[in-house]
Order: sequence, then C-alpha cells, then structure tokens
Amino acid sequence: MTDVSTATTLQDLATGTYTIDPSHTEVGFVARHAMVTKVRGYFRDLEGTIEIAENFADSTANATMKTASVDTGSADRDGHLKSEDFFDVEQYPEITFVAKRVQDVSGSNFDLVGDLTIKGVTKEVALQATYDGTAQDPFGNVRAGFTAVTSVDREDWGLTWNAALETGGVLVSKKITLNLEISAIKA
Repeated sequence: MTDVSTATTLQDLATGTYTIDPSHTEVGFVARHAMVTKVRGYFRDLEGTIEIAENFADSTANATMKTASVDTGSADRDGHLKSEDFFDVEQYPEITFVAKRVQDVSGSNFDLVGDLTIKGVTKEVALQATYDGTAQDPFGNVRAGFTAVTSVDREDWGLTWNAALETGGVLVSKKITLNLEISAIKA
C-alpha cells in the first residue's frame, strides 16, 4: 500500500469514495466586467462525492452548488446574480455537475467530462483537471486534492442578461471561466 503522505500520482491514489469537504473547497467563476476587468465569484454552499475506481478512467464525481450561496464580495451584485436576470434562485436553487467519463489521462492530468446543469439546462462540459496529491491530515483523514478549470459560454444556460456600454462592448462577458479547488476526504 502506498504511504498516503507521498501519493502524488493517479496510480498512487487510493480507490474508494471521497466526500468533498466544503470548508476546504472552492468552486468559483471569473467573468469580464465592463470589458476592462475581471470579477470573481464563488458558491459557498456545496456538496459532492468522488468515486475513485481501480481503473482511474472509470472514476465518477458529482457536485451540487446552492445558487443562493453565490458570493462575489458585493451584496448588490450578489442580489442581481440571485435574481431572475441570472440564477433565479427561487426557481433554480441548485447547479449540478455529474461526471460521465474520465479521458486523456496523462500523469496527474486528465479531462473530466460531465453534465453541468444550470437553470434547468444541461450541457456537457470538459474540465481540465489535475490530481494534486493525497495526504493524511492531523485528524486521521485521508484527503485527496484536485484542481480543475474550463471556460463556458453562460448564454448556453440561459444566462443572457447584459447591458451595452457607450464605449462599445457589454457589461458582462459571455465567456466565463470556472475554477475548482477540491479537497475531498476518503470515507
């Protein structure tokens, strides 16, 4: 058995079920604002599991983010994001991701392809992911870390609100970058 304190490759990753630790996980997004800067936001309330299979390519994952937990550091902007213009949290309280397959495994890097559902619309996305390693924390938990990123067109999920700028362009970019920093605890 591999010493978990030195597990740094996918081959060393212990099989089993891992539960996402929301207090040590960050699911965020980045959008261009007014064509000149970037705004970052996060979903603070989330849960999910990662099932590591003997053959890593057969592994699965799922996650749920509560839309009402969106946090950009601005109460006014968060309120707008929660409204019908964007996430419509009253009607669509969750965003989900369900992995369908793992592909293009190379070293500690892989693509995690799955269905992302926002506002009742499901589209396939490919996350470019990295296994960051495994460690045993001071409380005896085996933790696995993953990083993932992808870019999506928010309008594909019905997030179409925008405002034209007098100088040209729009207030909010269509392209959104999704960034995930996952810490998961082995069950």
